[in-house]
Amino acid sequence: MSEFTNNALKRAQDLSRFMQGLIDGQSGAELVKKYKLITENFVPIDVLAAFDLMFEQGVDIEDLKMASNKLFNILFKTLSSYPAIEPKADSFINYLMLDNLAIDKQLISIKPLIREINKEASVELRKNIADAFRVLQKIDLHYTVKENVLFPVLEKEWENHQCLKLMWSFHDDIRNNIKATIECLETDDFDLKYFNKISSLVFFNVKTIIFREEKVLFTLMKENIEVDVLNDMLRQTHEMGLPFVQTKFKEKIKSADSKEENAKTIKLSTGEVSIQHLEMIFKHLPVDITYVDENDTVVFYSDPPHRIFPRTSSVIGRKVQNCHPPESVGVVEKIVDSFRKGDKDEASFWIHMGPKFVLIKYFAVRDSENNFKGTLEVSQEISEIQKLEGDRRLLDW
Repeated sequence: MSEFTNNALKRAQDLSRFMQGLIDGQSGAELVKKYKLITENFVPIDVLAAFDLMFEQGVDIEDLKMASNKLFNILFKTLSSYPAIEPKADSFINYLMLDNLAIDKQLISIKPLIREINKEASVELRKNIADAFRVLQKIDLHYTVKENVLFPVLEKEWENHQCLKLMWSFHDDIRNNIKATIECLETDDFDLKYFNKISSLVFFNVKTIIFREEKVLFTLMKENIEVDVLNDMLRQTHEMGLPFVQTKFKEKIKSADSKEENAKTIKLSTGEVSIQHLEMIFKHLPVDITYVDENDTVVFYSDPPHRIFPRTSSVIGRKVQNCHPPESVGVVEKIVDSFRKGDKDEASFWIHMGPKFVLIKYFAVRDSENNFKGTLEVSQEISEIQKLEGDRRLLDW
């Protein structure tokens, strides 16, 4: 067993050294030969372990993305030939793979339009391509499901999971580049060279992510994630939906015990309510709430009908650092650290999300002795509030 473990560690180290060598500017061809990337029998778990080693070394995320692209290019045949278990029909993994097929089909439909625009960039053709990229833009939901349903589970189930940070960063690149492609097509001063550059990045990264999903993540999940866990992920995905595939999930009927539990009363300093009533109160508040305890662990979120930022039950027990893309983790840690030290009590941000204008506030939660007990995130859509003028009194209703 120790020999097997040592061999696995060596393979992961060789992959990480290959990527570090690329980052340091060494010859790719020489590194491939040195670490036997073509002849060695690397397996998906080696890739996960290699990325953990890279993150432990504090490698810059952009450098790592570059190196990872070259690594997967070299390992394409090796990982493609790895024997994988077929996913069951109507399973969580199967639905994600079907969604990938639809995404790939949309990419294929755009290709001839791009060839055509390089011959003549008419206004009508630009509009058609922009519409096609808007359809592709629905891919955001596919990635949101991964970030909120899949990633939390893998963080709990797998020792090596730092690659998820890298994947999340690629998700955001794709989101931003699809948006930039559409904006480029709709501007009066159309730049064909820029369009070709940015749209090719979309194609490359989407294809790359599909490969990494199916030949690394899904392959390993089919080997070592329990059926009950996969079914629960399907339940959460069914609630959120997928962009291109209609999921099916049969919800189990709640037992009498759960109904009795909901009827229990919680006594608070300002009154008492049943668990059922408390949940209804949170559902009807015009804000999204997430509570992270003093150990940086998510322990509660509210679930109103139209959440601004999606949350699923998988987030419970997740470290707050893993709930954000790697580029923004540093800011989150800085906010929480300032709360913990007592330097700050709140932080506010506001962003435009399409027609929505969203206010995001973080509050330090402290007990009666002023000890730090966690962070409360409150998000609210405030575009209608911004329009308010004058007064409307109760008698004016």
